[in-house]
Amino acid sequence: MSDPHRRTSLPGPGEAVPGRPEAMLVPERHFVTGNRMVPPFPGELRQAVFGMGCFWGAERLFWQQAGVHATAVGYAGGSTPNPSYREVCSGLTGHAEVVLVVFDPAVLDYSGLLRLFWESHDPTQGMRQGADVGTQYRSVIYWFDESQQQLADESRAVYARALAVAGHRQPITTELARASVFYYAEEYHQQYLAKNPDGYCGIGGTGVSCPGGFTSA
Repeated sequence: MSDPHRRTSLPGPGEAVPGRPEAMLVPERHFVTGNRMVPPFPGELRQAVFGMGCFWGAERLFWQQAGVHATAVGYAGGSTPNPSYREVCSGLTGHAEVVLVVFDPAVLDYSGLLRLFWESHDPTQGMRQGADVGTQYRSVIYWFDESQQQLADESRAVYARALAVAGHRQPITTELARASVFYYAEEYHQQYLAKNPDGYCGIGGTGVSCPGGFTSA
């Protein structure tokens, strides 16, 4: 959980911390599924990246879904290479806490992941999620190809209408952008809630379902 006084604006030019060239060392195998959580992945699998607040609870949400091969938590969307958790929490890397989802589209399509994403957090809160305040807790979808981009855009419009009908007046603030480098978080963060079942989980949605109406892929 974050300090409520953490910064809520992304770092400007020259503000970002420098990071380091060395990648974070993490296990090759997922603690829950036993599958590889680092590349290479089987060719029939696809990847998705979502940020929806604290990544501990978000990761558990995704690994529980049928068709998910593996998940990993990490940092994306900023400018600091190979950041540490402390650096990300400083707000001086520009990264969001995110979950990498490796999934089998023959079992679980990207549209299903999008519906789970929208329904499992509040995408209208800007640089926070509930009591967790800071740029790293912003809502994000980082897409890998034009098909994912189109579906993400369509799903945002669909969910915005659903929120409006339900009486939610705040606009969606979710950041949509092409996926860049995914930096794995420290080993102790990976599958944290499987290793610490009573650990903190900040996941909580608006109570509004995400309708269909966008094409699966």
